[in-house]
Amino acid sequence: MKAAVVRARWEPRATYQVSEWERATGKALNGSSVWRYPQLALEELPEPSPAADEVVIAVRACGICGSDVHFLETDSEGYMLYPGLTKFPVVIGHEFSGEVVAKGEAVQELKLGQMVVAEEMNWCGYCAPCRNGFPNHCQNLEELGFTVPGAMAERIAVKAKYCWPIDAIAAHVGDAQKAFELGALVEPTAVSYNAIFSRAGGIRPGERVAVFGCGPIGLAAIALARTAGASRVEAFEISPVRRELALRVGADAAHDPKAVDPAAILLESSAGEGFDLFVEAAGAPERTIPAMERALAINARVVQIGRAAQRVPIYLETFQVRRAQVFGSQGHSGHGNFPNVIRLLAAGRLDLSPIITARFPLAEVACAMQRASARQDGKVMVLPYQSGQAC
Repeated sequence: MKAAVVRARWEPRATYQVSEWERATGKALNGSSVWRYPQLALEELPEPSPAADEVVIAVRACGICGSDVHFLETDSEGYMLYPGLTKFPVVIGHEFSGEVVAKGEAVQELKLGQMVVAEEMNWCGYCAPCRNGFPNHCQNLEELGFTVPGAMAERIAVKAKYCWPIDAIAAHVGDAQKAFELGALVEPTAVSYNAIFSRAGGIRPGERVAVFGCGPIGLAAIALARTAGASRVEAFEISPVRRELALRVGADAAHDPKAVDPAAILLESSAGEGFDLFVEAAGAPERTIPAMERALAINARVVQIGRAAQRVPIYLETFQVRRAQVFGSQGHSGHGNFPNVIRLLAAGRLDLSPIITARFPLAEVACAMQRASARQDGKVMVLPYQSGQAC
């Protein structure tokens, strides 16, 4: 089968202390400090076969994530920009949907031909964090497209326990391919859902929400905030295309943060009261957090989703006097995140189809990655069994 594979050189920075666990497993906890000279290629790989507890999924749609782009972007020394858990070589891709085409003998809950999505966070279920209800922080975590083979391929083998049916989405939209494309948006939407509701406590109808960064995660946050009853949603994004998409999925206004003072905008639109929830989806907290500090409502929450391998100064006095909190958010598993997102899509309460702005066949995956790296689209989708845009 054909698959998009990223390879990179294990060459830790002189300043990075490689742990014994990293040496033994070949995994880097901080990818941007270990992996050098990444390269992407479309390769021919053996067909996957299911273990007893696995299914094989024919991938019908796979979105390109900012993490995938950061695998291939490098600093001046050739180190990849992605700062998280990684092991190369690996088939990339983790935002996907498809059809079950084979299953192991122990799999009973899924049927051949069933339309499914799968979690990217492959939690073990046995370690202390998993047993305490924190699967996104599993001590034995594997990640599809990061440490184990992902879905930018014709087929993928996944444990059945990570899969969720999306037949209800197909029944709602009445078109299988559209359902597969919406299904591929479940994972990034669940990341935003986890951040807003499971981590930061959700939105009370009438609260004000500010979203910094309007890539797919930020766009999903905007749509979820509107669905949850936010009275006003302000978005900040440097890309004019993405600002327009922000308006289409529910933002009341979308601003270029280079052209305006975000804090002044938020204070003006709230009559000086400030905003209640801030979503950092830009991965640039050194620029966004100071603006948020100046526009905190009493009892405001800030939730960090964007990945940024850097320290950020925070003036804690402001957070104390405003009774504000900062929440870190990672992943999407547990807490009903996946099924709730699927239900919202199937009920028509959430429509993220406008954010899909480019579609490529798997043969053009290199062009698709180049397109995604320009950061002018909402979501760039790879369709292994469909024709799409050419280079």
